Amino acid sequence: MTNDLRPITLYDSRTHKKRPFEPQQPGKVKMYVCGVTVYDLTHIGHARVFIVFDVLYRFLRHLGYDVNYVRNHTDVDDKILKRAAEKGVDPLELANRFIEELDRDMGQLGIQTPTVEPKVSEHIDQIIAMNQKLVESGHAYEADGDVYYRVESFEGYGKLSKRKLEDMEAGRSGRVEESQKKEHPFDFALWKKSEDEEIGWDSPWGRGRPGWHIECSAMSMEYLGDTLDIHGGGRDLIFPHHENEIAQSEAASGQEPFANFWMHVGMVNVAETTDEGEEVVRKMSKSLGNFWTTRDVLGGYHPEAVRYFMHTTLYRNPITYAMANLEEATQRMEYLYTALQRADKVLERGGWDAADNPPPGPSVSDKYWDLVDNFADRYQEALADDLNTPKALALVGEVAKALNEATQADAEPTEKDAFTVYRLRHHLMTAGEVLGILERDPDQGLAELRELRLDAMELDPQLIDEKIAARKQARMNKDWALADAIRDELDEMGVEIMDSPEGTTWRMK
Repeated sequence: MTNDLRPITLYDSRTHKKRPFEPQQPGKVKMYVCGVTVYDLTHIGHARVFIVFDVLYRFLRHLGYDVNYVRNHTDVDDKILKRAAEKGVDPLELANRFIEELDRDMGQLGIQTPTVEPKVSEHIDQIIAMNQKLVESGHAYEADGDVYYRVESFEGYGKLSKRKLEDMEAGRSGRVEESQKKEHPFDFALWKKSEDEEIGWDSPWGRGRPGWHIECSAMSMEYLGDTLDIHGGGRDLIFPHHENEIAQSEAASGQEPFANFWMHVGMVNVAETTDEGEEVVRKMSKSLGNFWTTRDVLGGYHPEAVRYFMHTTLYRNPITYAMANLEEATQRMEYLYTALQRADKVLERGGWDAADNPPPGPSVSDKYWDLVDNFADRYQEALADDLNTPKALALVGEVAKALNEATQADAEPTEKDAFTVYRLRHHLMTAGEVLGILERDPDQGLAELRELRLDAMELDPQLIDEKIAARKQARMNKDWALADAIRDELDEMGVEIMDSPEGTTWRMK
């Protein structure tokens, strides 16, 4: 069975090439993705990473792969300790609270739960054991209660980021710590000595807590073994985090590579208007005041519109967050849900239930035969090419357009017409399931999308319905001038109305 699974290609950040993906065990995929340091609400950069790997997880399983997906929670970290001290709460209590907030936001985005979600605090024994192995082999050393990884002991250091130790002295930044205890400036902490008032665990080197990098190696190897099929995260993690993971993991296990494929998600930039009126795109940063949490965005835009927006750019490229882009994604989601809504009404008129299997016998209309026959293969082919979601969205648009065309006729649908609509609808739903969109009942989805846009525009949906009812009455009275005037009034309000045999529907422009 597993030999029949569709092959896929992925871009590997280590080799800087797209190449065929071949899991170590045919049909089984071991995937680890770096989660979040849970000291605050997630931001839209986190959301993009979660969405990208959620789609990969969904797609691999859609193809028939058995996926063991591990995504961690970093609940022990200096940032958590600092925030907990500021608030006067226990660090693990603070971390657990923000894990709950993360689950709320990512659940709203439709992120599926990984196979395992390990916490650092629950894997201290594995982390200590890995540190001991590194110390005993000479790859790490103890210094006054701290344990550091000896980067010069690992010949392949820099294989992911393509950096050389001798060239990096001028570029120290981020989490590269300065300490007189270290033999080399880029040696990194595997274990940190805890002060009396700080959280800590007993270890061979005294009371302390894990360093940042060691946690992912220990937890991924605990659940997935010495070699992973896919390791993922944001592009900002390539150095030093993922570089250090490789060094400590391969040194501890004696096996290489630590991961066969490294996948990194591009950064989120923000479109802004300067005080001078200039349109600029800048990196999202708290210091620049252009920082958006996931919850901020979900307060104004539908979760599936956010997902659609994230799919419009290839995952490894930067993406620009702008309200205009979210508005466009919202309109596209309304278009797709409207197509489904119209399809359901046609099927109902034809005596079909979209949830039922079609009766044997009917064939698809000649006009749509090629699209129906080839869609699934073309759609899989797009995503199998390094998760090309922009191309997948174009195909979704193609089938939605055909579905809208196929539901235009005034006459009662023939069995062939109904079957054509059924098959087009099925393709649209299957495609949406992989992308994590169109997962609501069409009426519910449209209502949710409209409610957010109406709130933003301070419009009353009851008023819109009343005007549409008045236009319907005017048309029945053959008062075309009044009907046109109402349409123009709705248009000025930003409301587009669409007439069909099933009645009049509307959406925000």
